[in-house]
Formats: sequence, structure tokens, C-alpha cells
Amino acid sequence: MEYSIIIMLSCILNIISAQNTPVGIFQANSDIGNPKKTGSAIYNKPDQSYTLIGGGYNIWFERDEFHYLFNKIKGDFILTANFEFAGKGTNPHRKSGWMVRETTDAKSSHISATLHGSGLTVLQWRVSAGVTMRDPQDEIFAKDSSFNVIQIERAGKNIIMRAAHNGKPLETIGSHVMENMPDEVLVGPFICSHDSDIVEAVKVWNVRIDQPVADNYDPGKSGSLGCRMETMTVSDGKRKVIFEKPGRFEAPNWMPDGKKLLFNMDGLLFKIPVDGGVPEKLNTDFANNINNDHGISFDGKLLAISNSRQGLPGGGSSVYVLPLEGGVPKLITENTPSYFHGWSPNNKELVYVAIRNGKTVFNIYRNSIEGGKEIALTDIKAGEHVDGCEYSPDGKYVYYNGHYTGTMQIWRIKPDGTGKEQLTSDNYNNWFPHISPDGKWMVIISFPPDIDPNSHPSYKRCMLRILPVDGGEPRVLAYLYGGQGTINVPSWSPDSKQIAFVSNSGK
Repeated sequence: MEYSIIIMLSCILNIISAQNTPVGIFQANSDIGNPKKTGSAIYNKPDQSYTLIGGGYNIWFERDEFHYLFNKIKGDFILTANFEFAGKGTNPHRKSGWMVRETTDAKSSHISATLHGSGLTVLQWRVSAGVTMRDPQDEIFAKDSSFNVIQIERAGKNIIMRAAHNGKPLETIGSHVMENMPDEVLVGPFICSHDSDIVEAVKVWNVRIDQPVADNYDPGKSGSLGCRMETMTVSDGKRKVIFEKPGRFEAPNWMPDGKKLLFNMDGLLFKIPVDGGVPEKLNTDFANNINNDHGISFDGKLLAISNSRQGLPGGGSSVYVLPLEGGVPKLITENTPSYFHGWSPNNKELVYVAIRNGKTVFNIYRNSIEGGKEIALTDIKAGEHVDGCEYSPDGKYVYYNGHYTGTMQIWRIKPDGTGKEQLTSDNYNNWFPHISPDGKWMVIISFPPDIDPNSHPSYKRCMLRILPVDGGEPRVLAYLYGGQGTINVPSWSPDSKQIAFVSNSGK
């Protein structure tokens, strides 16, 4: 898309006026400080991106001029998006990023996670109305303009700015305590040309506004947060929300025809078109306590689920198999608890995690869907943990996450349990390796170093990362708020070009 054409059309046709007009997920769209050149904002629905166009002398000293796209939000939040200026621009001090602002008055207090046209990336603020703005001159991150992702978080009175280059983890740029900032504030992306006589433009995509919960949050007492079903193109990391609602749903599988996703919600399974629509319930007969461990056989004919039988050990989770089009499930694991994770490429065997023989830890097991004696593939010690077992498409390996020492990492073994090999070894807690249908890549979910390595929690800042199936440096695909239920199951598209997952937010 040619930004110069967008700017010209915006100015001539006044596509969206700057008069508090809602745009996309934002409630309002307005010039701040009466800049000489009127700004605007465009929402591109097909890819859910935004283009902001605006003028303004600056966002500095005691007053501001710029164009703003914003919502009113109370409490804590995490704002994340990709930002890209249009072309080379006229002024190297043009600015964009996320702004947290008290009011729309030109002299309002605010704090901004700012990306300059020159590449300067810095947290800047005005502590109260009409005073001179500040930034941490002794801590400025003057880096090249390849910062692509900007994030700002409010945790109480503290405001934290993070940024990342494509494919890299977020790094903290700075933080500041805004003592007098009210509980309800304006938040959103902005653009300032830093030249009263011109307008500049910025494209913003993968826009996510998340409202996190406290560390001691109990979903059982307070209910689950809202969820978003997302798809993402792996080559460029562009994401699209196709379905969202209050409450919990989890773990999308991509259907073999590439046209629908299968996911669990309220103990049942539903299908939804990959472009969004109304969920359609799948017939699972008596199985109405289905959790987020379900998957489709390689030949696309059968579906394995984990469904709880009440009153049995470990919550009674058992593995069943049924036709993909729906039907009566067939019990595979009499003993509980058992949680499905992967099909064998021969479509005749499953791998799952289970607690057996009086032990208190999970191990990985293999069994035929026709019945027989299950075979243990791991024998771990108390305090250790394994999960997320999944076959490679060629059947040579079973991939899984294991905590043996330190952090949770990705491992693989041969289908007979021999040849244990570690594939990741970093500071993150890495879970659920999912192998692409072409057998080249795996996607994992990575949690911060400070969580319990045996914990796969809900509601955390985390990442989806990709790496070769034989190991290598992981590359970040997505920064999100999620965890349990995000990507528990195989969720690649049949052509190995996209993945599906679930993210969380209070709103």
C-alpha cells in the first residue's frame, strides 16, 4: 500500500474526520491541540490494521499537537502493536507509539512509549497539566529504526515500556511511576509530524489491548477472562481475531480442509470458519466434560479427545476416539487421569500423559486405539514434569516439554522412549511443541523465567516462538497475554503457513 496515496486521499476526501469518530476497536479518533493540518485514522478490516495520519508541531514542552486514536480504560492494562512509519518522512523527530493520557486537553498529563523517525525509542512523560515534559536522558535507548513492536503496561501507578525487533523477545526500555494519573485514562496509538506544515503517517497492526488480572486471581471464584480466537501467518507474524467473547474457550485445531477450526468451550467442541462466524456444535454424544486436549488424526478421519468421568482419580480425565464428523466416543484409557496430546502418523496409536502405579507425576504413554497394554515412554522422578507429547509427521520422534533441571524445555525421544535429546536451552519455560505438517518447524509457547517451571498458568505475558524441528534459536512470532488453553493442541494449518491460538484479556 502506498502511504503517499493514502495521505493524499485522506487530505482531499477527508476519509475519516478527526471529531471523536470510532475507528476499529477504538472509541474515539481526534486531533489534540488543534494542529494546523487535520489528522485522520483509517481501519483496514481485512487485515485489522490501522493507518494514522497527523500533523502537529510536537509532543513536548508544556503542550502537545498530534492525532490520537484512543479508548477510555480503567485499571491495569497491556498495550502491544507493530508500528511502521510511512516512507522516509520529512522530519526525523516525527513520533508515534502508545500514549496514556489523562484528558484530550493540549496540556494534559500523559506518558508515552515513543518511537521517533530517527529510531530513538524512549519513554516520555508530563507529570501534571501544563508542566514541561521529561524523559530519562541518562537511560535513552538510542537505537536504529528497526524496532518494530512497542508495548506499554500499567501496573498500579507504574508505567513500563518495552520494545522488540522482529523475531526477538521484548526488552524493557524504561519505566516511570505516574503518581497523579487517575484510574480511568485514555490509551491508544498516536502520530505527530513534528512540523506544523505537513502530515506524516504510520501503520499499526497486531493491535492488542489486554487487561491483566492479579497474580492471585482465581478463575473459579471470579470467572474466566474474555478470549480471542486468532489466526496468524507464520511468514510475517500478522494476526487476525476471528472470534471473541466473555468467558473461556480454548485450544483450536485446524480442520483438514483448511476452512474451519475446532475448539473446546463449556465442556463441548465447536467448529468455526477460519474467517470467523457463528460456532457450530460438534456431536460428541455423552462427552460433555471435554478439556483442551484434543486432536485430529493424520488421515483426517478420527478425533481424539480428553473427557472427564466424574468421581474418578485425578478428575477422571480419560482419552476417547470418535469420528471427526461426530459420533459416540470410544474409551481408550480406562485408568485416570489421562490427557491426550498426539496421534501417530499411522493413525492407529496415540500418545498421552498420565499418572499411573501410585506415582504423583505424569509420564508419557503410547497405546493403540484398538486397545491393549499401554507403553510408558518416560520414567521421571518426583519434582520433574513432562507434557505436550506429539509425533513428528514422519513418525521418527515424539516431541514433548520436560522439566528435568532448571526451566521447562523442549525435548524429543524415539517412539520406543529411547534417544532423549534436548532441543531448547534458554531462560524461558517452553511448552507444547507443535510440528508443522511439512515436518520443518515447531511452534512453542514460552513463559517468563520467573514462573514455576512445572506450571503452565493462565493469564500471563508470554510468547509464541518458532524454531526448526532439529533445534536452533527460536524466533518470536507473537507477544500475547495467555497461557493455559492458548496452544495446547496441534494448531497448524494443513499447508504449514498459518497457526491458530487463543489469547486472553479482561476486555
